[in-house]
Amino acid sequence: MKVILQETLDGVGHLGDLINVADGFARNFLLPRGKAVEANSRSIKAFEHAKRVTAEKAKKEKLEIESHAKKLSAVSLTIEAQAGKDDKMFGSVTSKDIAEGLAAQGFTVDRRKIQLAHPIKELGTVTVSIKMPRDVMAAVTVNVVKKHEPEPAQA
Repeated sequence: MKVILQETLDGVGHLGDLINVADGFARNFLLPRGKAVEANSRSIKAFEHAKRVTAEKAKKEKLEIESHAKKLSAVSLTIEAQAGKDDKMFGSVTSKDIAEGLAAQGFTVDRRKIQLAHPIKELGTVTVSIKMPRDVMAAVTVNVVKKHEPEPAQA
């Protein structure tokens, strides 16, 4: 019996595969549990249509995510950090600081999606990657500058 799988099954096939299985396996296991549908001309056409619609929707979604990533990549973020003599930083700039800076500019980014191998511990410019859905990456430029504190007045 020919069936179209509705989900991936180990040792049988993947979602959407048109496979030939034993009649008993199809009638007693696959069809009653909704893991497959009988492959007739109508179900094949319906499945092909659903596959096309899903592919078009995924394509639109990816284009939308790529445009958002392009806008995000255009952002240059400046973070002020306390630094002592010889521009040695106190503490570090973490993904949480970067997420807060992006939120201040109107971009909502989950801090776990910011790919920072280790916290930034030096002043300067660093390019940070942000992982987005559908394997899209955005690169944000982060400028870490010394925080200017007002000097105490000399009496």
